[in-house]
Amino acid sequence: MMLRGRVVAAHGRQYVVELPDTTRLPCFPRGKKSEVACGDWVSLHKTSPDQGVIEAIEPRRSLLYRSNEFRQKLIAANADQIVIVAACEPVFFEDLITRALIAAETQDIASLIVLNKSDLTTLLPAARARLAALARLGYDILELSAQNDAASLRPALQGHTSVLVGQSGMGKSTLVNQLIPGAGAATREISTALDSGKHTTTHACLYHLDAESHLIDSPGLQEFGLAHLDRQTLEQSFREFRPWLGQCRFRNCRHDQEPDCALRDALAAGKIDAGRFASFLRLAGQASLS
Repeated sequence: MMLRGRVVAAHGRQYVVELPDTTRLPCFPRGKKSEVACGDWVSLHKTSPDQGVIEAIEPRRSLLYRSNEFRQKLIAANADQIVIVAACEPVFFEDLITRALIAAETQDIASLIVLNKSDLTTLLPAARARLAALARLGYDILELSAQNDAASLRPALQGHTSVLVGQSGMGKSTLVNQLIPGAGAATREISTALDSGKHTTTHACLYHLDAESHLIDSPGLQEFGLAHLDRQTLEQSFREFRPWLGQCRFRNCRHDQEPDCALRDALAAGKIDAGRFASFLRLAGQASLS
């Protein structure tokens, strides 16, 4: 008998699928290659009382993933919001935040940046300044302390399937444990089901905030490759570029050395942030995007 369920944990080729009666079943994909992500709705059948095989993935609303020239790494499926966690310390990488925002833009996923450890008041102004360009572009930024007022994030999560991403050390795990008191127990249960002995940051895991709100925690990132994006998609993913696209003299303008480049003119006029433009050129200069 074919069953339907949602993938609530993904670790390599091992998955935990939550069935309609809320029971959770360890599953493996059919075949050698797996394209299953945490958050996927799947069809499966049981191969034993305590194990199943995933036969098919239902059409997705979205798929958030990163890639380099060799492979893709799936992060989460069917999310409608990305929550990018930065912190006053340790220092966060602006480039990683930019890349995560680009990935979200390509999937029509809403974005929220959380600036954690805002109780470190001496470090807060510098962290704010590093996010100022994103604030000017209209990206929402919520300042909080995961230790003290994680609940202030809850209204922004209401009614969404949100995926939590960020560098290691930004406080994602603390945030999850404060928002979901049973998260630690749930993670241990999943690790046992996967027989991995791993803790929460080694695999993606979906938690229920309520019947309509879900949070997917993902492993800490040190990079966010975008090798799968072509130049046109990349251009469109910088929201501040959109008013100027198509206005360059040359149709295939690379926005680097060409004369009469509308983007470079906007940059010179202060209408595009220099740091963001430099990030674009770095990404566009990758061989796979040329």
